[in-house]
Amino acid sequence: MTESGTGSWWQPYRRLGDTTVFHVDLRPHADHEADSLAWLDGAERRRRQRFQVPGPARRYALCRAALRAVLAARLACCNEKITFGAGDHGKPFAMVDGVRAEISFNVSHSGDHGLIAVRPMGGLGIDVEQRQPRRHMDLVTGTVFTETEQAALINAEGTDRTDLFLDFWTMKEALIKGLGTGLYTDPATFELPTEMQRGAKRGAFRFPDLPTVTWQLDNIGNEAYAAAVACESIATARRAR
Repeated sequence: MTESGTGSWWQPYRRLGDTTVFHVDLRPHADHEADSLAWLDGAERRRRQRFQVPGPARRYALCRAALRAVLAARLACCNEKITFGAGDHGKPFAMVDGVRAEISFNVSHSGDHGLIAVRPMGGLGIDVEQRQPRRHMDLVTGTVFTETEQAALINAEGTDRTDLFLDFWTMKEALIKGLGTGLYTDPATFELPTEMQRGAKRGAFRFPDLPTVTWQLDNIGNEAYAAAVACESIATARRAR
C-alpha cells in the first residue's frame, strides 16, 4: 500500500473537491482474497465465514480490507487501531483507539465493482450498480420515483431506459445514504435535480424537509456501472460541528 491508500485491488477513481472515490476490483483473485484477510479483525473474519456462498464473502472481504487500508492511510495510523461504530440508523463511522475519527466514508458494491468515498468531514453517500438487465424494473419505478422522473424513464427505450433507471436509482440511493436515515427516507418523496434528469453530471440538491442543507450530487458512472456520490456542502457541515 502507498501513502495515498492505493493497493493491488483498489485504486483512486475520482476526485470531487475534498472527496476521493476509490474503485475496488471484486473479481475472483486468489492472491487478493488471501491478502484481504490480513486486514480484517476477528469479528470481520467471523462475519465473512457466515456467508453461505463464495461471491458475497469475497466481495465483503475485499471491500472491507480496502476500506481499512484507505482509512489507515488517511488517518496516519496502523490498521489495528481502527474500529467501527454505528449511528442511530446504522450508518457506520470509524474510530481510532476507541475515539471517533475526523473522517467521513461510505461504501457500496455491486457485481465486480466496489466504490469507497472518503472526505475529511460532512455527510457523504455513494452508490454503485453494475449495468445489466433488470427484472421487474417497471414495478419498482412506480414506488421510488416521482411522476416527473417516471415520465423521463417512460420516454427512454431499450438499454437507454435501463441505464437511466440505474442512474436515477444510484443518485437517490447516494443521497439517502449521505443523509444516513436508511429506510426512514422514502425515495419517492424527493426529486432529483432537473438538469441531472436530463443528463447533467452534477447538480445541487436539497431535501424538501431540510431546505437549509445543500448537497452536491455527482453522477460518476461509466459503461460498466452506474454510480453517484452525494456530498453535504462544506459550509453546512461546518455549521453542524
